[in-house]
Amino acid sequence: MNIQYRALRVHEVSEGIFERRIELCNTDDLPDLEVLVKVHYAGMNYKDALSAYGNKGVTRRYPHTPGIDASGIVAESRSDLFKPGDRVVAGGFDMGMNTPGGFGEYIRVPAKWLFKLPDSIDLRYSSILGGTGFTAGLSIMNLMDQGVKPEDGPVLVTGAAGGVGSWSVLILKKLGFKVIAGTSNIEDSAEFIAKLGADEHVDKSVIDDQSGRPLLKWKWAGVIENVGGNVLATALKACKPGGTVTCCGNIYSHELITTVYPFILNGIKLIGISSADVDFKTKARLWKKFLDEYKVEIPDIITEIELDQLPEILEKVMNKKNRGQVLLKHQ
Repeated sequence: MNIQYRALRVHEVSEGIFERRIELCNTDDLPDLEVLVKVHYAGMNYKDALSAYGNKGVTRRYPHTPGIDASGIVAESRSDLFKPGDRVVAGGFDMGMNTPGGFGEYIRVPAKWLFKLPDSIDLRYSSILGGTGFTAGLSIMNLMDQGVKPEDGPVLVTGAAGGVGSWSVLILKKLGFKVIAGTSNIEDSAEFIAKLGADEHVDKSVIDDQSGRPLLKWKWAGVIENVGGNVLATALKACKPGGTVTCCGNIYSHELITTVYPFILNGIKLIGISSADVDFKTKARLWKKFLDEYKVEIPDIITEIELDQLPEILEKVMNKKNRGQVLLKHQ
């Protein structure tokens, strides 16, 4: 059964020049994969903006529909794991990168890219979590698996005004940690960070050390590092001996210039976080935490938009002007 639907499509109109258009599409043109899902909500991620602006490291082939995470209802299934009417969350693997993603009203994906939602989690909340909340939860779970506890000292969260950062602050506070929220500029994000309830708010003068020293006096027991570059290097240099730094982003830079001293003198552990290809056992463990210890009251930090507003929001995300989390609601 062919269904017409609306989607944001990104076209390479000439070499290196990309345009974003809302278009009518057909489900018959989607990849021949196991499960067709009617998308209700899709999250907004920096990787989506990179795809929408033609980053060939994220998306190789155009035209393309971004959207690396989504939630919705199964419409058709050739898999025994899912049936029409199942409520699912989709994400990870290649979704929204080289396979059409959640910025369209329908997706067709392999069954292993889907997770059937528990009855107590609705579609909207699952997409508010989305890739950002899932990545934050995965980062915190790894941090605590390495033994970082509230009594050890504060945890720094960089990029705290973004999606992963804001979720990290909320969850860490729920768990009893003292949280230092790091952003590039305090004035631009002070009101937003106050809503999250962080204990301290610092800017680049603290989290982007320019001294050139290989080690600094320790300021935090652990770090949820979301932006990369010299901020990651600073996080390592100023971490408490024996502490842990997780790393999941590169909005500042993909390069890391540091020394071995944080590792061989202070025993710092650096853990890379990838939410793109997480095994089912880890997903189930993390979703269970979101039902209990990671379940938080969400302050007024969600901007809900419709498909026609998406190009404008993508431009804000690409230019690092967005605050909080954006949720795309399909009609």
